Amino acid sequence: MQVIPVLDLLDGHVVRAVRGERTAYLPIRSSLAATSEPLHIARALLAASGARTLYIADLGAILQQGAHVETLAALRAALPGTDIWLDAGYAEYASTHSLFELIDEIGKRNNHSQPAPHDLATLVPVFGTESLHDIDALRAAETAGLSPILSLDHRAGQLLTAAALEHTSAWWPRRVIAMTLDQVGSYDGPDLATFERIRASAPAHTAVIGAGGIRHRDDMTAAERTGASAWLVASALHDRQIGTPFVEST
Repeated sequence: MQVIPVLDLLDGHVVRAVRGERTAYLPIRSSLAATSEPLHIARALLAASGARTLYIADLGAILQQGAHVETLAALRAALPGTDIWLDAGYAEYASTHSLFELIDEIGKRNNHSQPAPHDLATLVPVFGTESLHDIDALRAAETAGLSPILSLDHRAGQLLTAAALEHTSAWWPRRVIAMTLDQVGSYDGPDLATFERIRASAPAHTAVIGAGGIRHRDDMTAAERTGASAWLVASALHDRQIGTPFVEST
């Protein structure tokens, strides 16, 4: 099972997420780096986890306070060979396309010696149900070659939705995240029951990824036993409760 480190952006800083209460998030205090500067934290998380994928939640965009386009462009240029899974509160495909185009434009403007396309981090859109209004956005993203991911956002055991969504899993893409916001940064343990329910509903071709609640290596082992292909982790990495030995053994 892969560990996928999570970087939450708000007001120009990496912040520590706790139970999805976003307006109360504070700049990160991490044992991995003496800063909340995004690139330093991103590199530290990737090194600590051994991962080649970084999940970024642009909370400014999700809260409709403005996306961190300059920061995202800088991260993309500075992390070649990395897949960046970006949740920026997309409502439909048009907003996704516009943001990705803007990140490209700013990257070219800020880097006169812009890296070749194959040297840039790959951007992958994560469509969260709490923001998504149009499920056809995932099909449009696939058609554009973006390999979209669907995040099934839960709070208090209930799916959070911005609009009425199909109740079947037939429209799900090849990768789905079982996101339990209550567990994020909580150190209460992962919500394995919700994960297993989602995995049981998923089409055979869909990989289900867990998120939230990991405290230590035992939680990672329990999560792996559920059949998760990967788990999103932040606090346990910042606090050095897990790290590359676990990743290398799986």
